[in-house]
Amino acid sequence: MKLKHYIIAVNAAVMLVGTGLTVAQTPQEAAVKKLVEPRLADGIKVDSVTKTPYAGLYEVRVGSEVLYTDEKAQYLFIGNVIDAKNGVNYTKARTDDLSRVKFSDLPLESALKMVKGDGKRVIAVFEDPNCGYCKRLRKTLAGMDNITVYTFMYNILSEDSAVKSKNIWCSADRNKAWEDWMLNGKAAAPAQSNCVTPNDKILALGQKLRVNGTPAIFFADGSRVPGALDAKGLEEKFASLHNVKAN
Repeated sequence: MKLKHYIIAVNAAVMLVGTGLTVAQTPQEAAVKKLVEPRLADGIKVDSVTKTPYAGLYEVRVGSEVLYTDEKAQYLFIGNVIDAKNGVNYTKARTDDLSRVKFSDLPLESALKMVKGDGKRVIAVFEDPNCGYCKRLRKTLAGMDNITVYTFMYNILSEDSAVKSKNIWCSADRNKAWEDWMLNGKAAAPAQSNCVTPNDKILALGQKLRVNGTPAIFFADGSRVPGALDAKGLEEKFASLHNVKAN
């Protein structure tokens, strides 16, 4: 029987006995990987299996997703492992680390660019032109200063998302066309048929980075936040990045 039939959700706190994860794959880890992979849903490939220092669990990594199993791969645990003493969510910390990107590797030439004030605070955002939460985020960004925003038009919500993105990309002033649409609902003029867009490139990039929804915000340190942060949330995030850099 497939292991997926034995899924146990564990969102309760778990006492940890350590915080680090072993890097090199041991024979036991290799054995667990060999056992667990064929028991997952068809087509799912396990990137790595690592023995954790808590509760005898093995971390099973699939891309940037983390789940856990036992040494015999009899059970699959889905949920958060939390230190009961200090409340630290180690699963979240691990998935945050796995979902980081190298910001300098992003194809920023294929993004819209908005600079306000000194532009020192930099983010990249994946947005769909039909995304209501993206429009909410855009209003928040319009009220902020000293920020540079790279916008990747990521067309995943509707068949006409790619059409709207093409019309915007092919406009004489792309940034204005984007702002007109996202803030005021003013559609861009139809693009010339021979205008080339980065739509397919950005779609492939988002899929590679496992961007499953919009908006998705990437910060200069490579960390990401899914969803539309409000101004307070953005300011707190920028402040935390500044404090880390200062230390």
